[in-house]
Order: sequence, then C-alpha cells, then structure tokens
Amino acid sequence: MKKKVLVLSNHFLTLYSFRKELIKELIQRGYCVCLSLPVDLRNKYFRDIGCDIIETSIDRRGINPINDLRLLIKYFHIIKEYKPDIICSYTIKPNIYGSIASNILHYKQICNITGTGATFLHESWISKIAKVLYKCSVKRACKVYFQNTGDRDYFIKHHLIGNNYELLPGSGVNLDEHTYSILPDGKYTNFIFIGRVMKLKGIDLFLECAKKIKSKYPDTNFYIAGFIEEERYKKIIERYENDGYIKYLGFQQNIDQWIKICSCIILTSFGGEGIPNVLLEAAANGRVCIASDISGNSDVISDGKTGFLFNNGDCNDLIKKVESFILLPLQDKINMGKEARNKVVAEFDRNIVIETYLNEIEIQARK
Repeated sequence: MKKKVLVLSNHFLTLYSFRKELIKELIQRGYCVCLSLPVDLRNKYFRDIGCDIIETSIDRRGINPINDLRLLIKYFHIIKEYKPDIICSYTIKPNIYGSIASNILHYKQICNITGTGATFLHESWISKIAKVLYKCSVKRACKVYFQNTGDRDYFIKHHLIGNNYELLPGSGVNLDEHTYSILPDGKYTNFIFIGRVMKLKGIDLFLECAKKIKSKYPDTNFYIAGFIEEERYKKIIERYENDGYIKYLGFQQNIDQWIKICSCIILTSFGGEGIPNVLLEAAANGRVCIASDISGNSDVISDGKTGFLFNNGDCNDLIKKVESFILLPLQDKINMGKEARNKVVAEFDRNIVIETYLNEIEIQARK
C-alpha cells in the first residue's frame, strides 16, 4: 500500500510558493498526499496534481481559545480518519495543535518553525502561554526543523524542544524560477519593500527612510509591495504616496518583475522571521539587500559583501546604509548582486530542503 503524508498548513499561498516542489516530488515517488488548509479557490492547483484536500478553517493570527480548540478537535478528526504514516506541519498553529493531536493519537509529525513572529519579541502572557503550548506539543514531535540559529537557540534555552531538532536553510529558493539579471543602469536608483504593511515589519522605518533619502536624492524611487495588514496604515501610505515619497503597488503575484527593475531590496522587520524568502528571492535575482540585523536576515546577508545590515529599529543607521549603497559605483553594486546570487546558490537552493525532507519522511515512514 502507498504511504500517506498529511500536510497541515494555514494558507494556500505559502504552501504553493514554498512547498509545491516537495509535494510534487512526494507524489512522484508514490506517496498519497493529503493537505489540510483553509478554503481557497486556488486549492484546485493541488487537487489537479493529485492531492486530497481537507479544507480546514484556521484563525491564523487570532488568539481566541474557542477557535483554537475547534482547530485542535478538527486535527484529531483528520488524523483519526486519514491515518497518515507521517504528518508535516508549518507555522505556529498547525505545529502546536497538530502535534498535540498527533502525540495523543501516537502519530509521527515533522514540524517546521518558519518564524516566531511577534510571539517572543517581548515577555507577555501570550509568550508564556506559547512556551507552555510548545513544550506540550513540538517537544515530542519526531523532528523539528528550524530556519535560523536564533529561533533554534531560543527553543533550546527555554527547553521547548528535546534532541529532535535540525537546522534547514529556510524554505530554500527555487533557482529556476528566480533567475539572475544584471542591475538596471538608468537614471533612477529603485528600492523596494516587499511584505505585509504592519508595524512589526518595520514599515515606519521604511517610510521615514524613503522620505529622507528621496528629499536628498531625487533620482530615487521607493516601492512598497504587499497587503496593508493594519488598517491605520491605509491613510499613512496614501499620504506618503501623494507627497511623492513612495509608490504603493499592492500585493504582487509576480514579484520578480518588480525586483528586476530595482537595484536593492529593503527589509526592516523587527524580528520573528525564519529565513525571509524575500531576501532569498531578491538575492537569487542578483539584487543587493539591506535588512535589519536580526536572526534570519543575518543568515542570508554577508554584511558589506552581499548587502548591508543595519541596527535593528535604528532609522538613522538604515538611512546611512541606503546612502552608502547609492554612492557605490555601479560595478560595485553589480558585484555585490553577483555575490548575493552565489551565496544563495551555494547555501539556500530549495533542492537542499527537499532532499532533507524526503530523507526524513522515508526514514519515519519505514519505522
């Protein structure tokens, strides 16, 4: 009989963007693959390649205990009915509630800590509850993958895992989809912020930087691509755009077309990242990255060689690094972009992640 893999995910887009190659390879190798994820018309993509779909409602960022209990009960029912040989989960709620259910029902689960978000940036009642939940769940998983050393070390320090962990190079980057192109050589130097527009992602730093740099260097453009996650930023973004400091693009399905017209990607997040996929994809395109000096970002960027790291939360240091980039000769910028591409090819090829997963799944499925 075919071995069965159950994948617990909180969104179609993250599964499609970062896991579709693994899922295709599992099907190619003869596994039955079932996906638990929220309702989305685009789920048809996975049905068409041979996956079973169990549509599962998840309140991704909410902290309503009733909703979370419903999710836990749903996972109990899914696991009991599907009887998977191995479960793979991504992000906090599928990791925690999937692991609680799989532990009680005696099924094997592989968890991926894709980033901790704001959970552990400050000590709070939420962080205390999260620690308890992690100890009750992923600590007993058969494998826990971390995407950066900072998250790994935090979980070890606070005894949230046992000896069941391993480090992965993020989600990896598909080097065939994200291809190198030389930096644009035109009148304007273009910068882009790619991500959800919210305080945690440091959007205020980016806006202030854009205002200061654009005022001093008129031949610059600052783009923002991503959903406005927090309502209060709608008027702020509109005001900065009307004043000519930024251009808001909204969410972009094909982000590479915008990366390629820019010379530099700016990531201002305060923390909680795994390995930011935007940095990997930008570097794969041969673009220089300027990012806050936090875990995940510092794994990708070699400061001064493939990009620049600025002091976390320090807008003046961000402005200084952006200005340093502007003043570099074009050939130096091109060389940095080439070094960025070389680094992700050597260290962050998605095939590394796929092979690691396939090996672990095959080991666990044989037990």
